[in-house]
Amino acid sequence: MKTLRYNNDNEMDAIGLGTWKSEPGAVKKAVKHALKIGYRHIDCAAVYGNEKEVGDALKEVFDEGNISRHEVWITSKLWNTNHKEADVKPALEQTLKDLQLDYIDLYLIHWPVAFKPGLEGFPSSDDDFLSLEEVPIKETWEAMVKLKNQSLIKHIGVSNFSKKKLEDLMSKTDVIPEMNQIELHPYLHQEDLVDFCHKQGINLTAFSPLGSQDRTEEMKADDEPSLLENEVVTAIAKKHDASPAQVLIKFHLERNVATIPKSTNEERIQENLDSQKIDLDEEDMKDLKSIDNHYRYVNGKFFETSDGKYSNVYDE
Repeated sequence: MKTLRYNNDNEMDAIGLGTWKSEPGAVKKAVKHALKIGYRHIDCAAVYGNEKEVGDALKEVFDEGNISRHEVWITSKLWNTNHKEADVKPALEQTLKDLQLDYIDLYLIHWPVAFKPGLEGFPSSDDDFLSLEEVPIKETWEAMVKLKNQSLIKHIGVSNFSKKKLEDLMSKTDVIPEMNQIELHPYLHQEDLVDFCHKQGINLTAFSPLGSQDRTEEMKADDEPSLLENEVVTAIAKKHDASPAQVLIKFHLERNVATIPKSTNEERIQENLDSQKIDLDEEDMKDLKSIDNHYRYVNGKFFETSDGKYSNVYDE
């Protein structure tokens, strides 16, 4: 398995199991099966609402004794309601309790967006948001640095951060993010951001690598393009006797980027892991680059406010 290396020489498998949108009752089985067949990287988040079930799966697997805690990389994310310094540690402690762990391998600021503490569900008005002047990312980040120093987190990073936001944070701290988890796929290469992160020693994880077709209808656009049915992708898949999904996953490994395809189907979980066996050549990567149209499946518009607090979360 290809791995991404951190500054302290810790390594993270480049293919992980995503758990966003995994159905209640199915995610536990999916995590256990994934670990059984060789996955050693599980991606979670508090807002997914299923960390307790993931935690049950992890405990059962570790109790069996065949796989130890230190062999499995667990990522989780700090939700938008907990950006204030006083709220960061309690949020992490809840995640640790739910996952039944003593530490998290990687903890990310989920979005560069802040909600009022205690908000249940998604904001219903502009008043439910806090601006980044009211709760600076630096405040949240420094609280996470403290938790890393307490060994509750091994590595810290961000998610959905633009180059501009990374540069701003890096100018205010001596501890730079170790990861940026962002939407990446052949329709959205983000070359400048990927190159910047690699030059700065910031690892990258691609979410929605297959196009996130199981998003809620509210998040979908009319006539949005399908990655899995794209003619270039399907032709490359046929060339390698692979599935379109496997081509899309291996695309990221070729760019030295990790990816976290979600599935609760055992055959697809295995198929996704087997993507590492495909050898995409330079022509394949060139063809995949040719279909980049800067299309986002997760466009961030659900964070736009009418009062100007948030208008362009990706700085595009």
